[in-house]
Amino acid sequence: MPEQSSEEPTEPDSSSLPDDVWAKFVEDSERNIRASAPKEPSARARMVTERLRAMDEARARAGGGRRRWGRNASAAPPARPEGWRTGPAPQDVNSRAPGRRGRWSVVGVLVAAAVAVVAVDPSGALSWLPGGLGEGSGTSDDANPASGDSAVPPAPETARPSDAPSAAPAGMPTRERPFAGSPAARWESGADAIRLPEVEAKGEGSTVNGVPVADVEAALKGAKEFLIASNLDRAVLMGAEPKKALALIDPLAVDHLAEVRAGLRRPTEKNDPTWTFSRFDPDEVELMDDVRVRGRLTFEPVRGTAGKVVVKADYTFVYAVAPAGGGAEVTRSIVRRTLELDAADPARFRVTDGRVRLLAVKSEIFNDDCRNGDGVIRPRFFTDRSDGPTPTGEARDPYDRSQGVREADRGCGTASRT
Repeated sequence: MPEQSSEEPTEPDSSSLPDDVWAKFVEDSERNIRASAPKEPSARARMVTERLRAMDEARARAGGGRRRWGRNASAAPPARPEGWRTGPAPQDVNSRAPGRRGRWSVVGVLVAAAVAVVAVDPSGALSWLPGGLGEGSGTSDDANPASGDSAVPPAPETARPSDAPSAAPAGMPTRERPFAGSPAARWESGADAIRLPEVEAKGEGSTVNGVPVADVEAALKGAKEFLIASNLDRAVLMGAEPKKALALIDPLAVDHLAEVRAGLRRPTEKNDPTWTFSRFDPDEVELMDDVRVRGRLTFEPVRGTAGKVVVKADYTFVYAVAPAGGGAEVTRSIVRRTLELDAADPARFRVTDGRVRLLAVKSEIFNDDCRNGDGVIRPRFFTDRSDGPTPTGEARDPYDRSQGVREADRGCGTASRT
C-alpha cells in the first residue's frame, strides 16, 4: 500500500473518536450555525418599517417639497418631525403682554436611517418612537392594560423633580386610550390636579412678608382659576374667546389687557394668544377625553420689598387630539406654562380685590407645526401632509419637568416623545 504524503491533509476518522467527544463536536457546530444565521425582523419591526414607508408614499402623492432647501417642488421629503418656536422674553405687564413661547415638534428620523436601526435593534429602536412601541420601554407594573392608565397616580408635585419621568408602558394612542404610551397616562385630570398650598402666617400678625394671609390665599386661588380658564376650559380649547380668564386680570393693567385682546382679535408673530391660552382649531382637530395635568403652585416673599409676595405656577398640560371629522389617528400636544403673579398688601399698594396681577408668563408648546402668529396650536399627525418649518433646535423631552422653561431665541426644535 502506498504511503500517504505528509503534506496531504488528513480528515479525522469519526470511528476513531470517542462517542462523547464526537457528540460534543456536533453540538458545538450546530450552536455556532444557529448563532451566525441571519435573523428575520420581528413582526413588530416589520409593521413599523411598513408604516414609515407608507407615510413617505402618502407624502409623495401629496407633493409639496421644500424649495427653500433646494429641493424640487415635486419631490416629497421623507417623514419628519414637527417643530417648536419661541416667543419674546417676558416683560413688565405695564409695558406689554408678558410671555415667551417655545414651539417643539415630534422628533423624527429619515426613513432610511429608521429602517436600518429597526433592522439592527427592533426593540431598542421602537422604544424611541412616540408611544413607546418597543419592548422594555416601560414597566408593566405602572399601567392598567385595559385602559392605558395607571391605577395609582404619582404623588402630588411639591418641588421641582430631580429628573424626567421614566419611559411609559408600551402602547400607541387611540380614541379609546388616548394617553397610551405616555407618562401622562398616570397623571391626574383637569382642575383637581391644581392644588392650593397651605398658607402659614410668618412674622407679626396673620401676614406673609406683610401681606395678609387672606390676600395670599386669594392670589393662589386666583392663579388656579386663571390656569383653569386659560388651559382647561373646553370652549377656549376649541377656539372661543377666553372671557373668564380675561375677567380675572386686574383692570389696572390697562396695557397688558389691551395687548392680550389685540392678539386674540388678530394674532401676530409678536403677539400670539397661545403664549397664554391653549387654543386649537376646531376645523382641524377634535379634543379627546380629558386633559392630563402635572405641576405645582407655590408662593414666596419678594426679597427686599415688604408687603409683596409672588405666586408661582409651573404646570404641564397634555392634550390628546384626533383629526376633525372622525380620523382614526390620535396624537398629543403638550403645553408647559409658568406664571408669576403678584400678591400685595392693599394698605401699601394699589390693587384690585379679587383680580390677578400677572408679572410674567413663559410657555413651551410641544408637537406644533412651528408657524408663528396663527393664534392656535396645530398638532402634527403621522399622516399630516402639510409642510411646516423644519425643526432645527435640540431635542427636548416635553415630560421633563426637572429643568425650567428655556430662555431660547425664536426657533424650531424637536420633541423626543409625545
